[in-house]
Amino acid sequence: MPLKGELRDFSTTQLLNLINLAKKTGTLTIFQAKKTGETEEVNGKKRERIEVGTERAKISFKTGKLIFAAMNGQDGNLVAVLNKAGKLTDEQARIIRERAKNTTDKALALLLINANYVSQNDVVSSVQQHILDVVYSLMSWNQEPFRFDDEILPDKDRIQVPVDLENVIIEGSRRIKEIEELTQHLPNLDMALKFPENPKEKFKGIHLSVEEWRVVSFVNPKNSIRQIAKANNMSEVEIRRVVYGLEQAGLVEMVKPPGMDQAAAANQRRRPQAKAPQVQKVVVNRLIDKIRSI
Repeated sequence: MPLKGELRDFSTTQLLNLINLAKKTGTLTIFQAKKTGETEEVNGKKRERIEVGTERAKISFKTGKLIFAAMNGQDGNLVAVLNKAGKLTDEQARIIRERAKNTTDKALALLLINANYVSQNDVVSSVQQHILDVVYSLMSWNQEPFRFDDEILPDKDRIQVPVDLENVIIEGSRRIKEIEELTQHLPNLDMALKFPENPKEKFKGIHLSVEEWRVVSFVNPKNSIRQIAKANNMSEVEIRRVVYGLEQAGLVEMVKPPGMDQAAAANQRRRPQAKAPQVQKVVVNRLIDKIRSI
């Protein structure tokens, strides 16, 4: 029987720590928290009841090691991962996608290595970084429903790179603080970007990363930051980090896209008032006992 719960009672960091200590093998699925507008009573306290929505992310483990992670809505195939890491150009990625539509990631990796497009180390390091980026992004989530299915693993055709969870937990905890600061600075990804006056002067002598150049290429007051992230296969954390760096360098400015105020007003009228989530110690202890007994 799978373990089920909510991240408002049991954080991602706590789950990772327990999976590491128990050397668990299986897959953790995190879902969208669908607000109901109804209340429920948990251990004598009332809070808003949430339902399981669409799948948001999957993380797989083998004997306590992180081996795979995927975010819904984010392209995680090998070509996209290598392209994002700068190991394949946009043109190379386009050609490979057309020629290897039905090729598995493992088979494609061998083809690319034998054709000298990339090295084995390029594949391993790029896949590992993609897995870590996904996990670090979702470590800041704090209310989503989750389910852990014991002994369920991704398809064997997917490339799996074992990563020790101890370092992930330590680095993730450090990044949570960074994420909080980035979110505070840029809370609304529906904002847009524009270039300041005399942009050519400001870009002289500036060395940008591959991700930064990709974001810059989409800068337009009509494009929201969320849309730019989706176009570049970037997570919310990644786009916030890049935009923050570009803004601090004076290369871009944040602006409201056309029609934003009207859309926000309409959403506010429809949105129910939610109460702040509270961590229930009894629920946490019960989940700990349950996962240890699996």
